[in-house]
Amino acid sequence: MSRVIEKRRDILAVMRSSTLEKGHFTVQEIAVGSALPRSTVQDWVNRLLDEGCIVQKEERRGRHPATYAVASALPASACRRIFTTVDGDRVECYHECLSSGCAAFCEYHHGLAGGALVHVQRDGTLLRECGTLTEREVEIGLPPRPAVGVVGIRREGDEIVQKIRCTGGPAYSLTDQMAEAEGVCSVETRKVSGGIVEGEVRTRALVMVGIGVDDTDTAEGGATFALALALLQHLSTLDGVIPIGHSVAMLKPDLPERTAGNSCSYIELAADPAACPGIAERARRFVAAEALSPEWGIALRHGFCPLPGLRAFGARARTEVVTVEEAREVAARNGVQVCGGRGVIGALAAVALRGLPNRVLLDPFAPVNPIP
Repeated sequence: MSRVIEKRRDILAVMRSSTLEKGHFTVQEIAVGSALPRSTVQDWVNRLLDEGCIVQKEERRGRHPATYAVASALPASACRRIFTTVDGDRVECYHECLSSGCAAFCEYHHGLAGGALVHVQRDGTLLRECGTLTEREVEIGLPPRPAVGVVGIRREGDEIVQKIRCTGGPAYSLTDQMAEAEGVCSVETRKVSGGIVEGEVRTRALVMVGIGVDDTDTAEGGATFALALALLQHLSTLDGVIPIGHSVAMLKPDLPERTAGNSCSYIELAADPAACPGIAERARRFVAAEALSPEWGIALRHGFCPLPGLRAFGARARTEVVTVEEAREVAARNGVQVCGGRGVIGALAAVALRGLPNRVLLDPFAPVNPIP
């Protein structure tokens, strides 16, 4: 099902682009633009005509081919990507939108609804939501009620199913747009009553991969944040890997060995379980080749649930001098892979501080609350 949706999405994108540029398209033009056989494109044209997604503008006349146009100039979906990662009974849902306004709307209403979600956070156009594998009743409607809410999350094999209840604009998104988002396997919807729509959105159960990086620069040049961003882009080219984001954390500001302000970097990826084994070695080779300092270090963890021992190490790295040996011991106890020289201290601290707000990450004097 997911491959069919992906092919449908790709070919509609080519058709929409041609429609907006010239006002129409032909089967041959789409075959060239999509690198698909002409017969395959013709099958899709017939199918999309039946679905009402495209219309025929002119019939074939002699050597002049039939021309078609996409039925609507509206974007196929405001939803760019929807994907999920799993760690035990916790699920993190990611929804990347074309609009920061739409993402803010969902942030507000999903947070108001609660339901299966325990935390909702927006980073620009990326909505990050943490929930549990459960189902809770949510009343949807007009203000002051939320317009949309995630009422349940469950796992079925290698898929995560989000049960969403909504009305108004969110209902249009659920029924007409979310199936077009990258990462979505399928969407099933039904009308309930009073304009309420309920649906189930299926995505792959991916693994969160967090990588901390530190001590890649020298006093003469380089910057750890720049190398971390390059690493994120490099790993995103792997099959089955989706980039999530990059953050910076400040550590002990008066450490003698620091090159400048003593910051470390952290990147996040969502990976298919089959892609996970190769990520660590790929990251090691990349950082070893690109780092200017021989003291570079990386730390890699699968999963996102906070660990008390790990968080405590991150807090110490902001106030105390920590040794490489201590960092390696903490990493081993908490299932974190580390590699490199002195930089493993800051790399592990970056992983340990994951999830804290930027106002805390960027202020080395801000207290780090322990995990109970």
